[in-house]
Amino acid sequence: MSGIFSARAWGKVWAYRASFGLGLFNTVRTAVFAILLALILGIIFGLMATSGRKILQAVSRVYVEIIQNTPILLQCCFLYYALAFSGHSIGIIMTGIVALGVYTGAYMAEVVRAGIEAVPKGQFEAAQSQGFTYIERMYYIILPQTIKIILPPMVNQIVNLIKNTSCLYIIGGADLISLTYSFVTGENTGGAYAPAYLVSGLLFFVICYPLSKTASAWEMSLKKREQRINFAQLKAAGEGDGINE
Repeated sequence: MSGIFSARAWGKVWAYRASFGLGLFNTVRTAVFAILLALILGIIFGLMATSGRKILQAVSRVYVEIIQNTPILLQCCFLYYALAFSGHSIGIIMTGIVALGVYTGAYMAEVVRAGIEAVPKGQFEAAQSQGFTYIERMYYIILPQTIKIILPPMVNQIVNLIKNTSCLYIIGGADLISLTYSFVTGENTGGAYAPAYLVSGLLFFVICYPLSKTASAWEMSLKKREQRINFAQLKAAGEGDGINE
């Protein structure tokens, strides 16, 4: 019955399509809030890493190193069971949001740090000479220039976060992978392994693929815009030299 060409197996998947819809909804809900948390943490710790203050840089480094060098499954289990045994359980979905947000936030912080450091130092010095504060320099001068640099790796991290929602399975989550596993092992629904996991994989693909394509298109648009600006500046400079001559 588990064969991919089994009409009976596909019929069971279709009959219980609401379960897959619920799993997809929980996966998307978890991912959206985790992405927001990851972006906030990534920006905060990325700015701390480039602040020039040793204490802030050290705090950022400790956070990044600890989170990046321990498995997301371990972090998810630790957070869920530590809170559960202490009597402060926050639920499976919220645990996934926090664990995934904190985990991905460490990678986002590195992306933001690398993007800021890629901006020429002359930009910092010029902004400082004009009397801009650190926050103003970042908001008006530096961060807008880092978008085209950090966009591709940031979207990659978002896609990875969406796929990492499958980690909720280890704590009995209600995400897409968890409900798919419950479906294929259920007393009344068990056996349709190939169709069930194929549908689950296709649903993940439908979410992740458009994100990657959109980010690529946005990146190309930003690069073309920059090329047009550079060409216009060179043309204006050339016309100015001609006038001076």
